[in-house]
Amino acid sequence: MEQPRSDFDRLVRTLQWVWVGGAMLLIGGFISWILHLIRTAWSLGDVPSASIGISIVAIPIFLVFTGVIIYVFLGVTIHGRKR
Repeated sequence: MEQPRSDFDRLVRTLQWVWVGGAMLLIGGFISWILHLIRTAWSLGDVPSASIGISIVAIPIFLVFTGVIIYVFLGVTIHGRKR
């Protein structure tokens, strides 16, 4: 792997990793929050229809968004290395 040549290249690479890490933390937080809603509804004996309905739609959307972020990030880093 080729080392970045300048301070600017290292800053850009660091900001890319920070952005991807922040996005993963945000998406992981949303998914864990939705799962917490389902567990809470289950433990309180509530009808979990709203929580399950939200999770059926939201969790796959967040997982697809995670895949897109990783795909774009890897595409940028691999394509940037070839230049």
